[in-house]
Amino acid sequence: MKSFESWTFEDVQNTFGITRSFKDSSVYWVTPQKQPNQREKETIEILKILLRKYVDTWNEDEIKFHFIGPFLSLINFTTDNYKSFTQRTLHLKTEKVETSGRVDMMVCTGIQKPQHPFFFFNEYKPSKRGINDPLGQLLIEMITGLYLNENKFPMYGAYTEGRFWYFVVLDKSEYIISHAFDASEDEIYEIYSVLCNVKDYIEGILATINLKPEVK
Repeated sequence: MKSFESWTFEDVQNTFGITRSFKDSSVYWVTPQKQPNQREKETIEILKILLRKYVDTWNEDEIKFHFIGPFLSLINFTTDNYKSFTQRTLHLKTEKVETSGRVDMMVCTGIQKPQHPFFFFNEYKPSKRGINDPLGQLLIEMITGLYLNENKFPMYGAYTEGRFWYFVVLDKSEYIISHAFDASEDEIYEIYSVLCNVKDYIEGILATINLKPEVK
């Protein structure tokens, strides 16, 4: 069985018939622009400087612990209706392929285990690009999310390589990738805004679509 981390974006495109769109993607990311409050801004400034100083020396666990975790906590993806899960395994089996893997972080419905995913997040060290394909791994996770949700709504995701953040939207058979946002510069505020918009998107989905809990 093929693992998530062994997929390249070309593998995913060829296996599932998806294509990348190169149309203007800014509408997905920076509108509307969300502004942090004063307390959040102070925290963001501390994290920005911390990342700038140590991003080239931190390992993967250190960047998650010192930067990504505290930064994502400002958006608060844990509510009564959905929450963030880390290091959980997802499985996909179709007529064409069977694959599974452990996801760094995903926002899903569910209490003890993830059920309906909305957003996937993976973190990479730039030095690992020659070993794994960050986009390929994210896309296969998002494809799995589409299958779990019966393709009812677009899937959002993001991956980081050091200081750079990339956001991805997969809508049926087409996906769009944002430009690289540098979290060690003032673009960190755009990243904050995008994540707030992702949270609003999740709230909107839950308000319009009835996602029944999985019963086994």
